[in-house]
Amino acid sequence: MAFNCHFCDHCDGYGCVGEMPGMGGPNASRNFILNCEAWAKIPAGPYLLPSPELRLAPITGAVENVGYEDERQLYFDLIHHCAGQGIKLSIGDGTPDCKLQYGIAAVKDAQRTDAAIRAAVFIKPYANEKIFSRLEWADGVAEIAGIDIDAYNIITMRNLVKLEKKSPEQLMELKRHCNAKGLPFAIKGIFTDADREAVKQVKPDIVYISNHGGRVETREGSTAQFLAEHAAELRSFCGQLWIDGGIRTAEDIAKAASYGVHTVLQGRPIITAVCKEHRSR
Repeated sequence: MAFNCHFCDHCDGYGCVGEMPGMGGPNASRNFILNCEAWAKIPAGPYLLPSPELRLAPITGAVENVGYEDERQLYFDLIHHCAGQGIKLSIGDGTPDCKLQYGIAAVKDAQRTDAAIRAAVFIKPYANEKIFSRLEWADGVAEIAGIDIDAYNIITMRNLVKLEKKSPEQLMELKRHCNAKGLPFAIKGIFTDADREAVKQVKPDIVYISNHGGRVETREGSTAQFLAEHAAELRSFCGQLWIDGGIRTAEDIAKAASYGVHTVLQGRPIITAVCKEHRSR
């Protein structure tokens, strides 16, 4: 199998510059690179907190981005790898619908070994009624439900499946729906001033800082710098603060903890580990 990952010694964005589809990002992978570089540059935050939880970031695009021959197999490989390593789980959706369905099936398969396994389930910003129906699919699998607002900025997907730029009122409706199901509500993709204003109004259970691994075109910058500038404000309007983007080392994780981060999420490094396992079989 010809994986799109180059298996670089250090995953810092330079090895796959501009590879989309693939593991890179737009604008010569600019934000992917900035995400990785910024953790060493920001100062330590004010808190001395325990190490955050490590969680798999929601990932789709097995064939077009990772290079798998089988869309379904990547999700099973990711979920079982993380469950075996004690890494918390997330699944995401995409088009076609089978991408979310494969993720749900992979979690259910892992539950055969450990019935307590659950995942954070992130849905693209479709019309709210469509989001509600997808959350029904994830009953028995979801421990957290989230809306992936930054996916709106993926223009091809926005036009293909009619994604919406969510208003605070629409997000409040989603929060009420999720909380009524007993699920904490997360907003993923907090990375702009407008996103911060929405957080103030919605007060989600979880604020998830992300720029989609540097794969969406909103503004230039890193998630680490955004965290350093806005963590204190965001923490006052949510229960937990999560972050992804360029987190590679124990020092990066400790830096995130110093800003009050509860959970850090990784995507590409876990994909690389799974591809190496698959290649060695």
